Amino acid sequence: MKNILVAVTGASPQVLTETIYALYYQGKTMPEEVFVITTENSKQVLVEGLFEQGYWQSLLKDYSLPNIKFDEQNIWLITDEQGNALSDAKGEDEQSIMADFITQKMADLTSDDSVSIHASIAGGRKTMAFYMGYAMSLYGREQDVLSHVFVDDDFEFVEDFFYPTPYDKHIVGRDKKKVINTRDAKVTLAEIPFVRMRKQVDPCIFNQFENYSFSKTVSALNSAASTETKVSIFTKERSIEVAGVTIKLTAKQLAVYLFILAQSGRKLTTDRYFEENLEYAAQYLDILQVLKADVRTYQSLGLEDEGCWKQGQLVNKGVGKDVIQTSRSNFHSKIKGALVTELYDKICIHSDGAKSGATYSISSDVHFYCDGITLS
Repeated sequence: MKNILVAVTGASPQVLTETIYALYYQGKTMPEEVFVITTENSKQVLVEGLFEQGYWQSLLKDYSLPNIKFDEQNIWLITDEQGNALSDAKGEDEQSIMADFITQKMADLTSDDSVSIHASIAGGRKTMAFYMGYAMSLYGREQDVLSHVFVDDDFEFVEDFFYPTPYDKHIVGRDKKKVINTRDAKVTLAEIPFVRMRKQVDPCIFNQFENYSFSKTVSALNSAASTETKVSIFTKERSIEVAGVTIKLTAKQLAVYLFILAQSGRKLTTDRYFEENLEYAAQYLDILQVLKADVRTYQSLGLEDEGCWKQGQLVNKGVGKDVIQTSRSNFHSKIKGALVTELYDKICIHSDGAKSGATYSISSDVHFYCDGITLS
C-alpha cells in the first residue's frame, strides 16, 4: 500500500519539514510521496524555503531518510471552477472555493484503496484545517490518519527553524534577542481521532458526493438526517439558512421569496389584475425597504427613491410580471448552486407556467422562520 502525506499550508512551510521529522523521530510510517494544498502567495514562500534554500533536501540528508517524492508538481494551488488560482483566502467567496477544492482532492485520493492517506492540518488558515478535517471525516477510511504537529515555544514562528538538526546550529529566536540551538528543539506529532462517516452514510447518497460542492455535501447529509425541512431567513444579512448551509442573496432575490411567502396559501398569480393591483406594489416595497434595496427598484415603481416611500408617497405603478419572473430565476440560480436537488425542489418557488399569468407557489410542507419569527 502506498503511503501519501497531504498537508494544507500557509505562510509557514516549516510545518512540512517538522511533520516529516516527527514521523521519523516517533517511528511512524514514512510517506512515499507528499502533496501540499495551498494558495498562490503561499506557494512562493513554500518553494523558496524548501527548495531554493534547500531545507527539504537537508532534512532528508541529515537523517538519511528515503527519497520522498516531492517537488513543485506536487504543490496543488487552490483553484476555482474556471481554473483561476487563489492568491489568498480571506474573502467569503474564497472560503467556499477552498472548501470545494480540498474536499474534492480528498475524495479523489481516498477513492484508491491501494493508497493510505496521512492528512496534516498543521498549516494554513484555520478554515483550511477545518475543511481538511471535515473531508477526512467524510471520506477517510480505516487506513487513513489525521494529525497536527507541535514545536517548542522558543522555536515556533521562527523563520530560520525548519526541523531539529542532528548537529549544533544557532539561530535567533522568536523574540529576536535570544539565540537558540536547533538541536535542542522538540517537535511532536499528535494523531487526531476523527469520526469516519464513510460507512455510516447511505451508499446511494455517498456515491453522489464526488460531484457535489462543499455546501451541497453538507446539505445532503443534514437533510438526509432530518424528517422536516426548515428555512431560516435573515433580512439584515439578506440570507437564508437551510440544512446547515447559509446562502447570501441580493435584496431582489430575497424580496420575491418573502413576497410570495406573504401571500395567502403561499401562492401568487401574476395575471393582468396582479400588475394593476397597487396593493401588491405597496407590499413589495415594504419588503424591499426592510432589505434596504437599491434605489432603482423604487424608481421602477414610480418613486424617486426610498425616502419618498418612507414619507408616504403612493406608488403609481404595479409590480410587473417580469420582475417576479426575473427575480425568481436569479433566486433559483443562487440556491441551486448550494443545495442538492432534492432540497432545492422542496424550497424553490414553483410555477405552473401558465402563459396568461403564471401562478407561483412555495411548499406548505416547509417550515419558515424570518428573523426568529415563525411564518405561517
